[in-house]
Amino acid sequence: MLRSLYSGVSGMRGFQTKLDVIGNNIANVNTIGFKASRVMFKDILSQSIAGVSPPADNGRGGVNAKQIGLGVSVAAIDTLHTPGSAMTTNVVTDLRIDGDGFFLVSPTGEEDNVYLTRAGNFMLDANRNLVNPEGMRVMSVDGTPITLDEDIVAFTISESGEIIAVDDTGTATPTGTFIAVALVANPGGLEKVGGNLYRTTPNALGPEGLIVNQANDAAVGTGAIISGQLEMSNVDLTVEFTEMIVAQRGFQANSKIITTSDEVLQEILSLKR
Repeated sequence: MLRSLYSGVSGMRGFQTKLDVIGNNIANVNTIGFKASRVMFKDILSQSIAGVSPPADNGRGGVNAKQIGLGVSVAAIDTLHTPGSAMTTNVVTDLRIDGDGFFLVSPTGEEDNVYLTRAGNFMLDANRNLVNPEGMRVMSVDGTPITLDEDIVAFTISESGEIIAVDDTGTATPTGTFIAVALVANPGGLEKVGGNLYRTTPNALGPEGLIVNQANDAAVGTGAIISGQLEMSNVDLTVEFTEMIVAQRGFQANSKIITTSDEVLQEILSLKR
């Protein structure tokens, strides 16, 4: 069989994967805190039909190898952790990290069972716990879930993530409770688990592990927490539609390779009639 048949198939598979990723990016164009992905390709090991010959002592020059490529495969599917645009909501519990870092949320309220997220659309439940839309507890710097006291009638959140309580007399008092912001050495190594959540992996954590700190700390590198704003998706529709056209044409070109290879085989089969 012709090598070009399998090269064309590998190209179609690769561009189908690229279209799948583009489709997911476009579907999440309005998802809070969503980070777009991209597909990177690499060539498959080439088949050598002739080796390399070094220059000879008799004056003959060297000869390069003769290699035929065997197609393409997916090298990586990267998550692009670039910042998304800000949307102002004026809701106190809507939070955006202006810079590096992730919020920590836990389904059990335990420090050793946490997920990372850039989606800061939080709210207070009936027990005055700060939770995300799935009911996961938002964690503080000291590793405990954030719960507001009953005597707090209103509150604000500073850029460092501290809860500033306002009592019934209108007096503002810092509570000393800080919303945690986590840093990882390699954000691209985080695993998406759905629900705008990430799970840490060995390739995401550096030697120091998961760094948990308060926000707006220049020494550590955590970004500031902006209350009343949300970080929108970083999907650029202009880029996505352009890449969609490239993927579509690439898919069509590889299908033409298969069609042409099939016609060549048909000619070979028709040599003897």
